[in-house]
Amino acid sequence: MIQVVVKRDGRVVGYNEEKIKAAIRKAMLTTELGEDEALIQKIADRIGAKGHERMTVEDIQDMVELELMNSPRKEVAKRYIAYRDQRSIARKAKTRDMFHEIIEAKNNDITRENANMNTDSPAGMMMKFASETTKPFVDDYLLTPEARDAVRNNYIHIHDKDYYPTKSLTCVQHPLDNILNYGFIAGHGESRPAKRIETASVIACISLETAQNEMHGGQAIPAFDFYLAPFVRSSFIEEIENLEKLTGRDLSEMKNMKFDDYLNKPVDGLQGDERLLQHAMNRTVARVHQAMEAFIHNMNTIHSRGGNQVVFSSINYGTDTSAEGRCIIRELLNSTYEGVGNGATAIFPIQIWKKKRGVSYLPEDPNHDLYRLACKVTARRFFPNFVNLDATFNHHDKWRADDPKRYLYEVATMGCRTRVFENRFGEKTSVGRGNLSFTTINLVRLAIECMPVQDRNERIDNFFRKLDNVLEITARQLNDRFNFQKTALAKQFPLLMSKLWNGGSALSPEDTIEPVINQGTLGVGFIGLAECLIALIGKHHGESEEAQALGLRIVSYMRSRVNDFSERYQHNFSVLATPAEGLSGKFTTKDRKTFGDIPGVTDKIYYTNSNHVPVYYHCSPRHKAEVEAPYHALTGGGHIFYVEIDGDATHNPDAIASIVDLMDKNNIGYCSVNHTRNRCMNCGYEDASAELETCPHCGSHAIDRLQRITGYLVGTTDRWNKAKLAELNDRIVHE
Repeated sequence: MIQVVVKRDGRVVGYNEEKIKAAIRKAMLTTELGEDEALIQKIADRIGAKGHERMTVEDIQDMVELELMNSPRKEVAKRYIAYRDQRSIARKAKTRDMFHEIIEAKNNDITRENANMNTDSPAGMMMKFASETTKPFVDDYLLTPEARDAVRNNYIHIHDKDYYPTKSLTCVQHPLDNILNYGFIAGHGESRPAKRIETASVIACISLETAQNEMHGGQAIPAFDFYLAPFVRSSFIEEIENLEKLTGRDLSEMKNMKFDDYLNKPVDGLQGDERLLQHAMNRTVARVHQAMEAFIHNMNTIHSRGGNQVVFSSINYGTDTSAEGRCIIRELLNSTYEGVGNGATAIFPIQIWKKKRGVSYLPEDPNHDLYRLACKVTARRFFPNFVNLDATFNHHDKWRADDPKRYLYEVATMGCRTRVFENRFGEKTSVGRGNLSFTTINLVRLAIECMPVQDRNERIDNFFRKLDNVLEITARQLNDRFNFQKTALAKQFPLLMSKLWNGGSALSPEDTIEPVINQGTLGVGFIGLAECLIALIGKHHGESEEAQALGLRIVSYMRSRVNDFSERYQHNFSVLATPAEGLSGKFTTKDRKTFGDIPGVTDKIYYTNSNHVPVYYHCSPRHKAEVEAPYHALTGGGHIFYVEIDGDATHNPDAIASIVDLMDKNNIGYCSVNHTRNRCMNCGYEDASAELETCPHCGSHAIDRLQRITGYLVGTTDRWNKAKLAELNDRIVHE
């Protein structure tokens, strides 16, 4: 006898014979003889008695067909079969329509979910086909009913759900020295250790690209300057050896000479060894410049993930004070300033300057001149962003200015904002670690559901009870995903688990990755703090001290619960100020459908990213910094502070430095600066005119404003989804 039924979406419900009777009756009513209640009941009784205790909907429908075919009403069987076919087609219609939109390269929220992905290309289409068909599989077979319901009810969003079945991890900070010094195997080829700067530059690109194909998130190099610096010296020695061959002299003393810097200077007027030395130095600087130029060019042209997007890459640098490290930094910045191609701004890698007192921030610091150059480059090219090593939560007790490997104790970040530093299961470091997966909570939904409660204190208490419940669900879901990820074999990630992930090199190909992945983090993200506060008390944190106090209370509570989860599940849980792109509109669309337009809450088609002050709110950079700064200490999984400045910043590096000063004064962890930058989509011409309509270089009208989205740049807003375009249009200058 049938007891329970497994529905198509995986839910298990009690058996209800009335549904069988209703379906048969509907088929009978389309025939000339009409319905026959006695026959309907007879068939329902036979199916209920003959069936197994647990059956699927499809199996029950098959039994109905057989009973009807064996009855005197065979014409009803035909109508019932036709009805099943129609229902099957209807269920598939949504997928069919979605596939047609992908095929026709339509501009919509599915094809424009990720602005860094070209879904118009064949490889991009294939990726979207796979992505959209994989997500239902995850819902049906990999999520618990509790997690699935939380997603369907718009409380949480599981990021990179399409990659869930692959068991891949999100991101990693590459210990590039492991590859540069020892070589690696990728695909069907292998690389020897690097000997010169050009090779080191190419291998850095290959490392990022190869790992991108093994992971679903971004790739970063935590100490680009330190890793490449030795190859400046080896290239210099090679130039000296070339001069030895040319002159027939022994110049070995020059090979080990110490320099304060590598500077390109004229050789005119120089004589003897001094002339030879400067010539070798000039050649070295030129090679470093070319290598940095090639690195940037490659990161904007080499495709990964089947050829549908460039590598989501980031590099951190700025604290190597050696002559060789300074050479890397200077020529990287110079190449970035010059641009790529026809002088276009490079979209990748996202560059992150490590700001630190005693190293570069103060005028007397050894790398202060390079810091000023970084501000100049940012004023023209948006990058580098700035990570604040002086923030209290970015300190490391082991950092020493004279330690040649001090970068191991410096926080590094992904350009989008993801941060990994604290570690319960090994060394506190960013190197060789990354995020495993993250899930975002819709704070706005929870607050809206509490709005009918009239008493303010009771309303807020109700909100915290709901938040606590969703936090518990989120932690369990992340733990479940971890338990699934840990069953992957090391051979599934040949580069990641041999050269990049801490402890991975000790694994055999057939070993699971369980012993090492706890070095990573599980992120509990959030979105829409501003709208949440408006729903709860009528104002957001940028306009009300009371709202700010409540906002900090909410995120502090999340931080406290995440610490609890770390102890309970024995993982590195962290709170993440979510970099929402496609998600900013997904949550809102469902909430608007359920609750309608609520002023200040659901009246726009996007929610404000994480803990940011709303983009439409008029305030000064100082006020924005003061409001957002306290959240950085609470969001160890990642955060970002950004400022919109007006006009042409190209010749105003002081404007950039003033934002970094705000960082320093307010204990901000990571920041970026947005400003006007027009780009001709045909020839790459750029300028900062207020409203450029015609390119003065080629006459094209295909002009786009270069914009930053969730921490990274996008060369064309054609790939932005509707929600992020709406947010872009609402952005105002902070002044």
